[in-house]
Amino acid sequence: MTLIQRIEFWGEKHHPAWMDIVRMGLGIFLIVKGVQFVNNYNVLMDLMPKWMSFSSFLTIMVGHYIVGAHILGGVLITLGLLTRAACLMQIPILLGAVFFAGQSGNVLHPFSNLLLAIVVLLLLIYFLAASNGPWSLDAIHAGEEEKK
Repeated sequence: MTLIQRIEFWGEKHHPAWMDIVRMGLGIFLIVKGVQFVNNYNVLMDLMPKWMSFSSFLTIMVGHYIVGAHILGGVLITLGLLTRAACLMQIPILLGAVFFAGQSGNVLHPFSNLLLAIVVLLLLIYFLAASNGPWSLDAIHAGEEEKK
């Protein structure tokens, strides 16, 4: 049994049903953040550090990736469909958010963006390992396949 298969087996056996509510909440949160980024796209572009040597085209592409990944990934995570793929789309964004939020200097303030980014990153890593629970479209589809 490979490492990936062992992680999948562990995730299927140790996934309480109440964590599906957390997964749905995480997905809804990501959708809301994606919509906020769409509504405030200039602010998103200003968040990207000026010291990065991105061209303006690449900066726009990264901004569109962030928005698209948050909205599409949030929908997939909320529904419990392709959860691991959706988490993989989100993790690079959240790693960047943790890195750049730590640079802002207001790490110890209440409700810091760094703490929020770390919590979301940890939840994404958990759902990458544990995947879906019993309240997901993947579980419903697997149950229909077993009945046939």
